[in-house]
Amino acid sequence: MNRERGFLVFLIAVFGLLAGLLVKPFLQFVLAAILLSYVLYPLQKRLAPRIGPRISALLLLVTTTLVILVPIATFLVIAVEQAATILQAVLRGDPQFLELLDLVERYTGITIEGRNIREFIPEDITSQIVDNAMSIFGGISDALIGITILAFLLYYLLVDGETLLRWIRRSTPLPTSVQDELYGEMNQVMWGVLVGNVLVAVVQGVLTGIGLAIAGVPGVVFWTVVTTLLSLLPIIGASVVWLPASAYLFVVNRPIPALFLFVYGTLVISLSDNYLRPVVSGREARLNPGLLVVGIFGGVYAFGFMGLFFGPIVLGVFRSLVTVFAREYAPRV
Repeated sequence: MNRERGFLVFLIAVFGLLAGLLVKPFLQFVLAAILLSYVLYPLQKRLAPRIGPRISALLLLVTTTLVILVPIATFLVIAVEQAATILQAVLRGDPQFLELLDLVERYTGITIEGRNIREFIPEDITSQIVDNAMSIFGGISDALIGITILAFLLYYLLVDGETLLRWIRRSTPLPTSVQDELYGEMNQVMWGVLVGNVLVAVVQGVLTGIGLAIAGVPGVVFWTVVTTLLSLLPIIGASVVWLPASAYLFVVNRPIPALFLFVYGTLVISLSDNYLRPVVSGREARLNPGLLVVGIFGGVYAFGFMGLFFGPIVLGVFRSLVTVFAREYAPRV
């Protein structure tokens, strides 16, 4: 019996490794499907008894694509183009910046292989930024395959999600009470990361974008994306964007827009965090800020873009597993 069990464990390990190799090239899209299925599952649960699980899953898939995925993709494309435009303008068209480079070279003597710093500024920055952005997705062909995988996986997770969860429960050699606690903790962590952190960051990013647009700051879409990403980090928040933008408007002799943006940022953007977080605190995971920062940066390094969401989730679930193990199975001294 022990030999049979050991051989079966060996086969599981081998084929588990092979399965991981199959998933790895499209891990971003698989994680995105899991994330979207978690968000959409409550809607699927309500719609399925009325119109059938397959029709409701297809309806949610189409709606998500048209309402969420396509606008986000368009938004990011515009942000990349605006980032390239801003950088091109700064590096090629701003006399003060070019003068600063000359001063750095003159007083520090910094050169690279005998060439000054300005010689390393590429002529066509826009195309290079776009090419680098596309390389994140591994090229257009890989992105199309990944999107196809995402769509099919999301559809079947919505249709057969409950069946999958029941299979996981039956296959997990833990008491029902322990499993219920672990799944409850996982749900709380995922909800806390997605709603308590991501939703607040998106709201702050949008509010910042509105304020920048009214004040006439160029590259609004790009700065909205930057603000959203920075707002994911504890303490930093949106003020890193709107406060320097307000100072920039004042320096370029636009005092009224500068004053508006400062007041708007103080009263609307900054206070939005104080009002939003209590609304979601009932189910928020209350992750330690240090754990959250490590999860975000470590997640991006390990999983790519989707690590923004799954990094903190992995650390939060690990914390829950250690807590349950220490209480239920650690030897008593």
